[in-house]
Amino acid sequence: MRVPRGGGATERLTRVSAYALCVDAGRVLLMRWNGAAGSAWTLPGGGLVFGEPPDDGARREVLQETGLVVELGDLLGVDSLRTGAQVAPPRPAPLDLHLLRIVYSGRVVGGLLRHEVSGPVDRAEWVPLDDLPSLRRVELVDTALGWASPARVG
Repeated sequence: MRVPRGGGATERLTRVSAYALCVDAGRVLLMRWNGAAGSAWTLPGGGLVFGEPPDDGARREVLQETGLVVELGDLLGVDSLRTGAQVAPPRPAPLDLHLLRIVYSGRVVGGLLRHEVSGPVDRAEWVPLDDLPSLRRVELVDTALGWASPARVG
């Protein structure tokens, strides 16, 4: 939902997205995201299309970003993050962004791993869980892994 503000005042925007936490054989499926502050690893997923059910959006985004078909399991949680007013060119006014991120457990059931070459994500990779401490990653990765129990992933 977008709340416009006139006269250069802060614009407020809510963005709803859905993700899949896919863990298999001690590895987690991650995407390299390139943002204004540099690159960081995140879960595969992304913004929902208006009216799209979150589970359909998660499956669509994983396929689009990785080439992999996932079967979704449990809803692990919903993460809420508010960025606060920030100036983000080319916007003339500050943007206060509220992110609602829906995370499911997922299991790869088909497809071939590939890299999306458009947008802010440029690489998909199975990353060993033991390598995570040495990687720069968005906090959603750790949040989702914290929600997951061994019975619900992999």
